[in-house]
Amino acid sequence: MNELQVLPEPARGPQLWWGMVFLVVVLVGMGYAAYRLNVWLDDEQQLPVRDIKVSGELKYLVKQDVENAIRKNQPGSFFELDIERALQDIEALPWVYRASIRKDWPNNLHVHVVEQQVVANWNDDMLLNVQGGTFIARQPEGLALPRLYGPQGSEQTALQGFRAMQALLARSGVSVSELVLTERFAWNLRLDNGLGLNLGRDEFIDRLQRFVDIYPLLKKDERRAEYVDLRYDTGLAVGWQKTTAEISKG
Repeated sequence: MNELQVLPEPARGPQLWWGMVFLVVVLVGMGYAAYRLNVWLDDEQQLPVRDIKVSGELKYLVKQDVENAIRKNQPGSFFELDIERALQDIEALPWVYRASIRKDWPNNLHVHVVEQQVVANWNDDMLLNVQGGTFIARQPEGLALPRLYGPQGSEQTALQGFRAMQALLARSGVSVSELVLTERFAWNLRLDNGLGLNLGRDEFIDRLQRFVDIYPLLKKDERRAEYVDLRYDTGLAVGWQKTTAEISKG
């Protein structure tokens, strides 16, 4: 009768110990690799923002100003750059109306800028854009802008009135060079030919239409009109410039 023999198990002590050592070495290696990778990514000298591409239809904004605004308050690292902060710095530039930023791998930025579209000079110390918003910037040389004046908060009202009156006057070949909206919201104009118009508060578009209707007669007159007062329900009053003889007598 065959007997079943049970063989003794091989000793596992050394193998288990080497296995544990190998596992520890692998874990330490992975941890060190992750640490070095993190240091490498954080090091601005490893992946600096090299190229900042600026796009958009720009007339008065200098692209270098956009790059300077980003680099002034931001670390050089592509990964550490705060998009929201960079966007705030760009939109703080006077001629920037709106902007967007996109990171382009591996170390470039793409900035798209919508420039302010200026339409008028506002109260002699600000500029007015096409949306009716004000911003502070130096008026570009050679750019002739109409001058608009009004109380604080009346920018939208003044701009809407300016546009409506400008469109109406265009039929007569004249334009608004100066518009004043008083504290009582009365309208006064100075045309590009030097003629002043007093429109008052109410129905100023109808009163301006009355001026457009009689303007051909004013041009035919030998005298030169200085101002036209249209603050009447019907009719108007014309102030004439003094002649040289009248000035000398005075």
